[in-house]
Amino acid sequence: MPTQNEQLADIRAELAKRPPTQGTFVDRRARWEPLYQKICPTIPGTVAEPVDIPGVRAEWVTTALRPRDDAVILYIHGGGFTAGTVGAYRGLASRYSAAAQARVLSFDYRHAPEQPFPAALDDSVAVYRWLLNQTPPHRIGLVGDSAGGNLVVATMLQIRDSGGPLPAAAVCVSPVFDLALTGESVKSRVSRDPMILPESLRLCSAAYLGGKDSRTPLASPLYADLYGLPPMLIEMGSEEMLRDDSVRLAEKAKQAGVDVTLEEWADMIHVWHLFADRLEDGRAAIAGVGAFLRKHIP
Repeated sequence: MPTQNEQLADIRAELAKRPPTQGTFVDRRARWEPLYQKICPTIPGTVAEPVDIPGVRAEWVTTALRPRDDAVILYIHGGGFTAGTVGAYRGLASRYSAAAQARVLSFDYRHAPEQPFPAALDDSVAVYRWLLNQTPPHRIGLVGDSAGGNLVVATMLQIRDSGGPLPAAAVCVSPVFDLALTGESVKSRVSRDPMILPESLRLCSAAYLGGKDSRTPLASPLYADLYGLPPMLIEMGSEEMLRDDSVRLAEKAKQAGVDVTLEEWADMIHVWHLFADRLEDGRAAIAGVGAFLRKHIP
């Protein structure tokens, strides 16, 4: 049985041959769904049911493990704001469903550059408001990875500022919070994170911004006032180019009085949860997400 270090080395070698963020936006959209379904297969017995939400493609994802009927995760997938589908991330959604013993609502938001900021945020807010008609806010947890982590916080800020009810808790996995890309780790970890190419990070940020100021708070939550947000868990790997985004936002949120748990996982890369079939720390991190949500949605 290979050790985790050996498995991680194999994953790094595979990613180095063809990074997921390599190529044009059109190219990565075409290959991400089969690629991610191979990397992170759906748990056997999972049921995915289409949901009729105006303007978006969405589905309920529920594992064979019986969920608590009234506990719901709104899952916002990653993809650099420019790619990603519910099909590509169904495997990860199924793992969150099992870990949290909850139904997962997953959806597709509009992609940049064709539909730049705030299109993806508008879709996320609309789906959250739709969900509020089905489920009370104290039974909802938000989960997002990478660009989805950005949208989790931005959605809560938008809802807070409009006077709407916030969810019980939120989880951000390997999030991007600073589209100005000012974090020191963006430079120091360029060769340490095989999931994201530096040029892709710049291109995706520019595509989503669509010419707007990179420090616009709802596009880059690091520059927002974070008061009043619910308990948050942020998980990031020590090798990530985006590491400092998590560190800085967590500190700012704590200063604003938010209950934040920040976890830095040694040796882990961007959204290592995707490799849970092969990595013990991937399984452990997902279990931690589930435990956090069960605590705050008792």
